[in-house]
Amino acid sequence: MIRLSPEHLQTIRAHAESTYPEECCGIILGYMAAEDKIVVEVMPTENAWNTEAGAEFSEKRTAESKRRQYAIAPEVMLKTQKEARNRLLNIIGIFHSHPDHPAIPSECDRLYAWQGYSYIIVTVQNGKAGELQSWSLDDRHQFQAETIENIK
Repeated sequence: MIRLSPEHLQTIRAHAESTYPEECCGIILGYMAAEDKIVVEVMPTENAWNTEAGAEFSEKRTAESKRRQYAIAPEVMLKTQKEARNRLLNIIGIFHSHPDHPAIPSECDRLYAWQGYSYIIVTVQNGKAGELQSWSLDDRHQFQAETIENIK
């Protein structure tokens, strides 16, 4: 289960709407409490996807744009990890949007995902954020739905 506030959800939705029709992305900071991930902050980031990021995929994938792919720059991840540690937090997940597609992970999402992280996906239909779902990888590197609980 991942627990976050209505403000965190609003930040994710607003970022998704602001980048439409391209995918948005961002980093989720927090900590573990028993089996639950507790979100302290969501950090919108720039979508750094480019053809180099997609080089390991087929030509079709490489030709796709930020409308169907996202990447967070490695230097942003590293800087955020260092800052999180200084605040006694961890990166516990990533969020991104699916413009005009369901909030269900793609094969590319699965291939790039790391175990232990939550992956929140928000669908954006015609510029308006809609359904939001969280996913995590199981031991077979397959996504499983993760419960989202609002905290106040």
